[in-house]
Amino acid sequence: MNLDEVKRQFVEQVKLRAYDDKYIDKNEEREILQMALQHGVTVDSARAALAQVCESQGYVLESTALAAVKEMIQIQANNDGKIDEKEFNDAVSLLKVRTAGKKNDLQCKRMVIEIIDDNAYKVKTGLFSNWFTRVKREVGMA
Repeated sequence: MNLDEVKRQFVEQVKLRAYDDKYIDKNEEREILQMALQHGVTVDSARAALAQVCESQGYVLESTALAAVKEMIQIQANNDGKIDEKEFNDAVSLLKVRTAGKKNDLQCKRMVIEIIDDNAYKVKTGLFSNWFTRVKREVGMA
């Protein structure tokens, strides 16, 4: 199979997976990248092509949305060393916008909580309350 055929097949796979919801989640992205690897395309080339196809077709790539939110949280954490409730809510709002409304508030909150937990960011809490624990309970993660 020549390179043009691989590219055409790659674009078709992206379109097929994003056909109904215009959204490529992490699992679909992994499947697409594995298909590209099986045809001899490098991971970096496949990621770049996937991002390009998604941008040109107006598809949301979940990993890109998560990267933007992770960067925002990193900046917020660097300000004073901790994430407060407003910063958390700002990150949730950004994720909701970046996912083009394909994820609801509950799903976005879970995704942001995972970013905070996975990167061991500190959370600013009050003297008598812990908003982060409360939010985790709301979304069923505590």
